Amino acid sequence: MSEQHLSHKTKFTVRFSEVDSMKVVWHGNYLKYFEDGREAFGLAHGLDYLKIYNSGHFTPIVHSEMNYKAPLRYGDSGIIETVFINTPAAKIIHEYNITHAETGQLLANGKTIQVFTSTDGILQLNNPSFYEEWKKSKGLL
Repeated sequence: MSEQHLSHKTKFTVRFSEVDSMKVVWHGNYLKYFEDGREAFGLAHGLDYLKIYNSGHFTPIVHSEMNYKAPLRYGDSGIIETVFINTPAAKIIHEYNITHAETGQLLANGKTIQVFTSTDGILQLNNPSFYEEWKKSKGLL
């Protein structure tokens, strides 16, 4: 297995609806930023949600981790770096770093794990063929 990891960076600006009464990003919104990062990663690297769905699979999240380091505030710009962690297991692992776009300060980091199911919800214990082909095309096998 290759040790290569793919990544993608996405810039975002904190919207008013994402902050709490203390004028900082509400903690639950960081998981939404992770989602934005995963979606942008998938589009950039050819592993987008529609491709997965059209292959007859869903990829529900079964584990998430979040570490908060410093707050983002209304109007701030952040960068979410999404890193694909290669594993032979039938799962998709991403790690995330959210930094302040202007200062580069690390604001939060975390991880998610997704598994493969059929569209009827049956857990897939082996990597689907489309995923193996994608990994091979990226030099990850």
